[in-house]
Amino acid sequence: MMSHKRWAVAAALLLPMALAGCVSGSDIMPKAAAYASTSGSRYDAVSDGDYTIAAVPARDLKTRYMRQLVDDPTGESVGTVVVDPKNRFLYLVQEGGKALRYGVGVGKAGMAWSGTAQVAIKRKWPSWTPTRHMIAREPNKYVKWVRGMDGGTQNPLGARALYLFRNGKDTLYRIHGTNEPWSIGQAMSSGCIRMMNQDVIDLYRRVPSGTKVVVLPAAVESAAARE
Repeated sequence: MMSHKRWAVAAALLLPMALAGCVSGSDIMPKAAAYASTSGSRYDAVSDGDYTIAAVPARDLKTRYMRQLVDDPTGESVGTVVVDPKNRFLYLVQEGGKALRYGVGVGKAGMAWSGTAQVAIKRKWPSWTPTRHMIAREPNKYVKWVRGMDGGTQNPLGARALYLFRNGKDTLYRIHGTNEPWSIGQAMSSGCIRMMNQDVIDLYRRVPSGTKVVVLPAAVESAAARE
């Protein structure tokens, strides 16, 4: 059986050039209503290293998809990340039957991946290279990036990316930021999970490498849909 250290090294060697398809408890608000007076500060412009992340326009902020603490509908163990593509949510399971819930954008039907994986690699301001399938599907849009795009505010992976591996192999599935916050709650990407940059930064600092990630099939309806 491969040791954790050897597995981590192997994962790093397997990682392609950032393919996309794609805190303290005081930062968690107890309910959506509490965001009415605080959403501005949570989604204001953020200085992050050499970059400044733009504020999320008020028109793009939907209460349903703002970061908030909710009753855990997943039944998974504390620390697990659960992606619910159908309802456009990502949960980070907390203690006491609670979960930190984020709004996400998802891939179109037929382009999404589901299953159980681990966060093998984490990247700040990751570079991005379109897949061969993306280039073949939309060459005019993607061929210019065949050698890759450096990380930055115009990069489609946004400020952070979590690379998911299963059994030591890259799933090519990512949880990452986006420079299109209006797309949160929609299905339009090439299969990965998008989050507002402010939210993916928050998730990134809470989730260590090795974290279990469960991605539900898009057809599965979670308890969240019955709120």
